[in-house]
Amino acid sequence: MATYLIIGGSSGIGRALVDQLLNEGHNVSVWARQERDLPATVQFTSYDVTGDEDPPKEAIPEQLDGLVYCPGSIDLKSFRSLKAPAFREAFELNVVGAIRCMQAAERTLKKSDKAAVVFFSTVAVQRGMPFHAGVAAAKGAVEGLTRSLAAEYAPNIRVNAIAPSLTDTPLAGKLLATDEKREASANRHPLNRVADASEIAAMAAFLLSDKAAFVTGQVIGMDGGLSVV
Repeated sequence: MATYLIIGGSSGIGRALVDQLLNEGHNVSVWARQERDLPATVQFTSYDVTGDEDPPKEAIPEQLDGLVYCPGSIDLKSFRSLKAPAFREAFELNVVGAIRCMQAAERTLKKSDKAAVVFFSTVAVQRGMPFHAGVAAAKGAVEGLTRSLAAEYAPNIRVNAIAPSLTDTPLAGKLLATDEKREASANRHPLNRVADASEIAAMAAFLLSDKAAFVTGQVIGMDGGLSVV
């Protein structure tokens, strides 16, 4: 049994990961803006990564074997319409939030003999996609952070990232709101569908586990082949 802290674990991929980890018998803490319908066994702390000044260090479990930072955004706009504040907001949410949470949990993670950290990037970093400049720039920084921290914390803490394509979550709701939109999105992928949150969560659970004990510094694409095929 391990103890994990999931940032943004009340919705989407984060929530799917919480359910999988609980089913495996682990202890799970969640920091998120809203509790929603999390199971009673989850230790929930209200925390807004962009609105609150400091992470709630007092809510970090005494034993911590893994940290997963799930917050992200889908703000698709032309580069011309993106002003500097929009880029700053993307960096605050995707990069600075991850940094602050990692720094808050660092000492506790170092106490574990099997600590692992998982961040989230996007397929748009490796594959140039129009209207993705804001999120791609921010998630590109997340990939750099992943590799830097993997080098700095080896061999004590493993650090990896997952780079998914469009996933069926509330965050992507507007992009999948109709049958026509869903079909168009599916057809852009060689596997002819979009990902399910549970599939991405399963990869995160694997990266946290002892089965991935020899994996660090990796950005793993889960994009239906979109980035390479």
